[in-house]
Amino acid sequence: MATWVTGVPLTQNNMESIKGKKVCVGVTGGIAVYKACEVVSGLRKLGADVTVIMTENATEFVTPLTFEILSNNPVSVGMFDRIRSWEVEHISIAKRSDLFVIAPATANFIGKVYAGIADDMLTTTVMATTAKVLIAPAMNHNMYLNPITQRNIEELKKLGYEFIGPGEGRLANGDLGVGRLVDASEIVEKAVQLLCAK
Repeated sequence: MATWVTGVPLTQNNMESIKGKKVCVGVTGGIAVYKACEVVSGLRKLGADVTVIMTENATEFVTPLTFEILSNNPVSVGMFDRIRSWEVEHISIAKRSDLFVIAPATANFIGKVYAGIADDMLTTTVMATTAKVLIAPAMNHNMYLNPITQRNIEELKKLGYEFIGPGEGRLANGDLGVGRLVDASEIVEKAVQLLCAK
């Protein structure tokens, strides 16, 4: 019989296989950052061990403290934040994570990953991981439909990166179109599928 947690139907078997899994949630700068809080909370309720990496721009929308409380783990932002351990932090996070979830993912982040640019904590860690990476785009519809963004997404899919969304609806600037971050429950559900497939 399925149990519903944050809108995700789960069997007892699936819940056992998620418990203790290490998920890194990458948060980039955009108005949809608040939904990332729900993603972190949803994964934690299912028993995952969640680490959060934020870009500097993401901290303009939600503070690292919020994600530290929700994840019960320290949040990484800068490459040269104070050292919490003797490990090289971006390498240790990359190695220990079973899954990366990037939500919201901006056009800037997607373009950097496609180009192999690793110039902040998040892109550096993503470049260093061998775990599956789930990307949930969120941006203005013109940015999303730009041929460059579309090419970047298609090429990353060919390389094995997973994508979910974006959805359609009213965007932050009042426009209607594709570009909204999908609901947190959909991201959590997709993360569960990828974790259970390992």
